[in-house]
Amino acid sequence: MREPTSGLDANASSLPQALLERLKDYGQEDTFALWDELSPEERDLLVKDMESLDLPRIDRIIRCSLRSQGLPVAAIEPVPESSVSSVEERTLEERERWWKMGLKAIYEGKLAVLLLSGGQGTRLGSSDPKGCFNIGLPSGKSLFQIQAERILCVQRLAAQSMNEGSAGFVPIHWYIMTSPFTDDATRKFFESHKYFGLEADQITFFQQGTIPCISKDGRFIMETPYRVAKAPDGNGGVYSALKSSRLLEDMATRGVKYIDCYGVDNALVRVADPTFLGYFIDKGVSAAAKVVRKAYPQEKVGVFVRRGKGGPLSVVEYSELDPSMASAINQETGRLRFCWSNVCLHMFTLDFLNQVANGLEKDSIYHVAEKKIPSIHGYTMGLKLEQFIFDAFSYAPSTALFEVLREEEFAPVKNANGSNFDTPDSARLLVLRLHTRWVVAAGGFLTHSVPLYATGVEISPLCSYAGENLEAICRGRTFHAPCEITF
Repeated sequence: MREPTSGLDANASSLPQALLERLKDYGQEDTFALWDELSPEERDLLVKDMESLDLPRIDRIIRCSLRSQGLPVAAIEPVPESSVSSVEERTLEERERWWKMGLKAIYEGKLAVLLLSGGQGTRLGSSDPKGCFNIGLPSGKSLFQIQAERILCVQRLAAQSMNEGSAGFVPIHWYIMTSPFTDDATRKFFESHKYFGLEADQITFFQQGTIPCISKDGRFIMETPYRVAKAPDGNGGVYSALKSSRLLEDMATRGVKYIDCYGVDNALVRVADPTFLGYFIDKGVSAAAKVVRKAYPQEKVGVFVRRGKGGPLSVVEYSELDPSMASAINQETGRLRFCWSNVCLHMFTLDFLNQVANGLEKDSIYHVAEKKIPSIHGYTMGLKLEQFIFDAFSYAPSTALFEVLREEEFAPVKNANGSNFDTPDSARLLVLRLHTRWVVAAGGFLTHSVPLYATGVEISPLCSYAGENLEAICRGRTFHAPCEITF
């Protein structure tokens, strides 16, 4: 193992003096501690690595984030009932009106879709991007393909709803955030599958940023003698990435007003959901989130809360919620007082995204997590700095929540098969069971050689978005599970 040399000045003549002075200004001169022992190529790599860092910005983030640790936060209150559209209170008339409003806005090109896809399938036992994962449906489709086909289906429904076919229709633009670890593989996957039927120019890939990992006193941790340890800046890095890539301007140029934002690892996500969009437009809010009801008090999910009296809605992680608060019951509704779980299905106005990108940059407060960091001394405990997608909500002047049923819209794919929850197997069964209910509702029948609770049918998203228009395909027909139903 290489040990730091004593002092940097002994070999100062070959050191890039101006860069070293800048690093000293920010207390990061130790990054050059092993300079004497580096080869010319390694010295070149170290200099390039340091020059690639926006030191004033990173220093501000480190100082603001460490300073915010342990500061008092406003008391937590339950979300007011008036901010939530619950499933049981929603009328058929409202649902139909919102569906039509959403389809009209989609037809007019006012909706863009934003996919958070920076993660690898490491916990699933794969080094590929998570979206490439095949959860074992009869079709063998990847998560990316399922989501692309849902976009194709919504586009068709929007064109049909305006009785104009595809003439004058503006395709939905799909912005896909990758990370340095998934970008190349994601692009190649889409290319090799001919963009799953979408036009290549209606998809824009962009990368989330990375940020140096630090010690508890705010110093950079060196992964090798010539490279700083860096980690992705969290899914909330999407806001600064959209701004620095000038994609917020790109959206404005395209006439986009609303952005549907979601995480890749949900096999039941209703991408570009017209009903949710119509609700969002109808409410006139700047931010909205789909929520599911918490299954039980100790469920490990973040929940929406209100910060302080009359304050903004925000999300608190399950670990931040006192057990007595987590199990408290609202006597009027009979529900848990803190029952609305965040499932990373969000809707924002473009104006609000601009506000959030500027606000988060100005405040520069990141979540700090203690993790094992690869370093020149082996794995060492250090700090990773991250922003989360839900950090946006504390900037929203108005937020509306839209309850959805977990069994219809939330099938997370987070852990390898064999784990207790959120596996490809559990997600596959949720898809098959939902689609089986659609077939039966449309007048179809099923035969099966294994118990029905362990199988079902898959309906191609190209046939139906949410169970609509299936009578012509299903009525009076018998399907043998498991199978895929296509046109």
